[in-house]
Amino acid sequence: MFSYLLALNPVAQEIVKVDVTNGESTVFMRGLDAFPDGIVVDPQRKHVYWTNMGRPRASKEHTRQTDADLDFSNKNGSIERADFDGNGRTYLLPEGAFVTGKQLAGAWAVGRLYWSDREGAAVRSVRLDGTDQRDEVLVATGDYDRVLPRNQCVGVAVDEENDHLYWTQKGPSNGNDGRIFRASLRAPIAERETELLWSGLPEPIDLDVDASSRAIYWTDRGDPPRGNTFNSARIPPIGEPGGEITVMSRDFHEAIGLAIDKETAIAYIGDLSGEIRAIDMSRGVSRVLFKGTGSFTGIAGI
Repeated sequence: MFSYLLALNPVAQEIVKVDVTNGESTVFMRGLDAFPDGIVVDPQRKHVYWTNMGRPRASKEHTRQTDADLDFSNKNGSIERADFDGNGRTYLLPEGAFVTGKQLAGAWAVGRLYWSDREGAAVRSVRLDGTDQRDEVLVATGDYDRVLPRNQCVGVAVDEENDHLYWTQKGPSNGNDGRIFRASLRAPIAERETELLWSGLPEPIDLDVDASSRAIYWTDRGDPPRGNTFNSARIPPIGEPGGEITVMSRDFHEAIGLAIDKETAIAYIGDLSGEIRAIDMSRGVSRVLFKGTGSFTGIAGI
């Protein structure tokens, strides 16, 4: 059961700690100046990990208005780690270890972190001590192909019970070309077969899976009515496509971060307006837990 949320605010360059019972907040950490995006907590080792997208370049085509107008194609992504008390901040992977860090997931039983590298068009992993970084999925490698929105990986989730890796490729903004994929982690990387589960999604972002209930969840920041939503679906058997999608909640303002407390059946979602909502998944009731200044990307529960 969650007591707090840790939420990344790239505008304020900080991690906010939010009490899930009353919405009261404190600043957990300041000085995150490299566009933090994905966050995960290791309850056993009491560590917090987060990805950084890296400092972008402004687009030459037009005046910057949204994050889509920033160029994150430089190879300056990184992963940082800190203790639960906010001390011991250090780099797990230094700046330049990959291109653009997005959602981060932990496979604690095997001691690995998995993350999507958006402009790197890949899903990568590393041991918890920062060794053995490897490419789990490579969608594209050329400089042109890896920055095409259709090839860009954003969300990631690991089903440790069945050794499956899930990820999103969001497609163009509001483009209805988003997809969710699956691959087995048991197969050697060179022999893995990729399964396309869902396609034609508005713009899927962050993922979570519940192996016990065979459910998958994701946020979507695309256009309404199917976008700016929190969604769920049944995880299909191997070799079968994904089926019916249920919209659990809607009317977000660019929904990004997702943390699900499976004990209480409450999903917490952060968006770019600076809101964190709590959704009672059993009743379908949504409430604003916290409203901050800036915007929220990744969130995680402690």
